Amino acid sequence: MDAVLQTKGLLSLPLNPKTRVFQPSLGLKQRSFSTKPKTPTGLSLSSNGLQKFQGFISKTHGFGTKERNLFICRAEAAAAAADGQPAFGETEKPKFFGIEAVTLKKIVPLGLMFFCILFNYTILRDTKDVLVVTAKGSSAEIIPFLKTWVNLPMAVGFMLLYTKLSNVLSKKALFYTVMLPFIAFFGAFGFVLYPLSNYIHPEALADSLLNTLGPRFLGPLAILRIWSFCLFYVMAELWGSVVVSVLFWGFANQITTVDEAKRFYPLFGLGANVALIFSGRTVKYFSNLRKNLGPGVDGWALSLKGMMSIVVLMGFTICFLYWWVNNYVPLPTRSKKKKEKPKMGTMESLKFLVSSRYIRDLATLVVAYGISINLVEVTWKSKLKAQFPSPNEYSSFMGDFSTATGIATFTMMLLSQVIFEKYGWGVAAKITPTVLLLTGVGFFSLILFGGPLSPAITSLGMTPLLAAVYVGALQNIFSKSAKYSLFDPCKEMAYIPLDEDTKVKGKAAIDVVCNPLGKSGGALIQQFMILTFGSLANSTPYLGGVLLLIVLAWLGAARSLDTQFTALRREEELEKEMERAAVKIPVVAQEGSGNGSLASDSVLNPTAGDSGSSGPPRNI
Repeated sequence: MDAVLQTKGLLSLPLNPKTRVFQPSLGLKQRSFSTKPKTPTGLSLSSNGLQKFQGFISKTHGFGTKERNLFICRAEAAAAAADGQPAFGETEKPKFFGIEAVTLKKIVPLGLMFFCILFNYTILRDTKDVLVVTAKGSSAEIIPFLKTWVNLPMAVGFMLLYTKLSNVLSKKALFYTVMLPFIAFFGAFGFVLYPLSNYIHPEALADSLLNTLGPRFLGPLAILRIWSFCLFYVMAELWGSVVVSVLFWGFANQITTVDEAKRFYPLFGLGANVALIFSGRTVKYFSNLRKNLGPGVDGWALSLKGMMSIVVLMGFTICFLYWWVNNYVPLPTRSKKKKEKPKMGTMESLKFLVSSRYIRDLATLVVAYGISINLVEVTWKSKLKAQFPSPNEYSSFMGDFSTATGIATFTMMLLSQVIFEKYGWGVAAKITPTVLLLTGVGFFSLILFGGPLSPAITSLGMTPLLAAVYVGALQNIFSKSAKYSLFDPCKEMAYIPLDEDTKVKGKAAIDVVCNPLGKSGGALIQQFMILTFGSLANSTPYLGGVLLLIVLAWLGAARSLDTQFTALRREEELEKEMERAAVKIPVVAQEGSGNGSLASDSVLNPTAGDSGSSGPPRNI
């Protein structure tokens, strides 16, 4: 054909247009349809004897002369261009298994980075608990004090330092500056700090203070007694928050497009659970090395060296993958004009939380999860130490626990799509608190009523303590798998129907206030009860009651949020339908020749007869 529509979504106009005179604005119906359109001999925008001009003339070139009108919406054409469809004259990019090669060069290294980071995190998470819980002069009671008075201040300090460094360093330099100290510390801990722990820990000072202050201060004093183990605990926690959340996801969001993120980010979640399974097996392997060692050999020190060597190796692999992507992968261009995220202080965040019922309910979900999981987890770890006092036995059990968590979460992620599609947001949001409540009731019942239940438990070949350990493990496995597969997606989905201002400010408020409050809230409750009742065991009945109240408040907030979320989604869908109806106005009429030119005379100016005739427009 002689004329080709060169640009998608734009109209092909004559090369030398003359003065145009348009008819007064016609109705939608008149502009959209015309009866018996004539094949044009040229482009005419005049009637009633006004001057005409000739545009380009389309030829059929053997095609049928059947006259038809094809109306194309400007918005639909633009959307087609945005979908990644190659424009006319563009060559299609090479693909592998239906995925563009350029995309694979980004996604595969990102997936490997995420695998290595989560592999390390599982090893570090299991090891940190073994170190601080099974150490001499320590117990699970150290964890609430450690999270509140050591972990939280160091996390805040680290983020302040990170903010300062981000202002003076490039993105690449910032990544290496943050990453390399982690690698150096974990290597030094396995080969230097732990072997010297008997010399650098102030055992005598801690014993003296414990005799003076009493056993209820065992937890706070244990931080002083095993300070290097506590430092390892904090660095392992920071690996999860800094390396996973800040470094990896920041880098992934930097180099991927929105379409790529929608397609591949869910696969990263599945890959994370594969890493959880393999790293759990690795922890189990190194923890069982002691069985093959002779007497007098510190099996845990040997296991620690092996696991820290893997952590260091994985760390350097992460750095290499980051370097390779930055040097060999074309990165997408971004618009420099970005909407600034509001910097809200603590008081501003609290005020914003209180002012919005929707954000208030969403904040309750986040805080309730953090408190609930802490209340059960610390009590379970105290029973775990009683059942497995040896570091190798404790670590071996944690390896099995991590593997089981990975398998359960992988399965739940596959089921979560069915749950969301079939039952909706409300049911999905209530599953996590329901699971935590039911398993929590079973766990605390075994602890509180272990005596009367002991004959039935003994008949199963278990002691009440071992049964509590297994039920607590199941509670943690199901709660965390429900959290990763349902709670986190529900929380992020809840932001979607909000207006842009509330969405950005609400997320900022929850990040500033609710995440730290949820993590530290449970620890503060436990500290109060330990100092009041003397020990974690004496506090167990009251912790069970607090858990019940927290979960009931959680379920109430989820029910309230479901009502609001559903209403907002309906409003959003209605607005989208109205927008579709508003923009679907035909702007191009294509004849059988398909030349992509403007509509014929009878379409643009639907009058009776030819273009030269006069008379009022016909009503259709």
